Amino acid sequence: MSEDSVLAARNISISRGNDPVFAGLSVSVPKHAQTLIRGTSGAGKSTLFSVLGLLTTPDSGTLLVNGTDTSTLPERKRAAIRRDHLGFVFQDFKLIEDLTAYENARVPQEHAGSVDEEWLDSLFERLDIADLTDRLPPTLSGGERQRVAIARSLANRPSVVLADEPTGQLDPETTDAVLETLFTVRESFDTALVVVSHDSRLSGAFDEQYTLSAGTLHRE
Repeated sequence: MSEDSVLAARNISISRGNDPVFAGLSVSVPKHAQTLIRGTSGAGKSTLFSVLGLLTTPDSGTLLVNGTDTSTLPERKRAAIRRDHLGFVFQDFKLIEDLTAYENARVPQEHAGSVDEEWLDSLFERLDIADLTDRLPPTLSGGERQRVAIARSLANRPSVVLADEPTGQLDPETTDAVLETLFTVRESFDTALVVVSHDSRLSGAFDEQYTLSAGTLHRE
């Protein structure tokens, strides 16, 4: 792993039953990079997202987060690394419907045992959702929910934000707005960004681009 990498997979292999999803896959995410991993439906993008986010343990290979090999760590320590170093923007947002927008964003800090309301307030201001703090997720638009999810992903000042299909169901104008938000987040909050998507419209917008096909990552 390069000294400039915050996230690196080495020779990752994982199967579903007797079917390999990928074998010997490697990828490195540099500090402050905006990285796109594209692939068609069924190519294994969601599995790769889950592996990179320490949500799934591969059958073999190593995954390093800020230089720490997480491969053999117990789940408690993996959860702590996930909490402290990785931020997630899920395709379906995964907001808790009976918590306000602000309470949803605060969840990672509560898990860490330290709530920084000044930081949360600044996130809501900079993401232009300060007027939504007391709203429940069902009352928010898709774009508003996504910004709340982004605020939550940044709550613990992660090294990497992982976004799963953030534009897959959006029209071109909204796609541009979402990308602008994600790129601004990467630049403003000193984090790397990894987007996993099947959306061909994203080609050319990222510093680092890969295509996932037949279990192999090809750098573009």
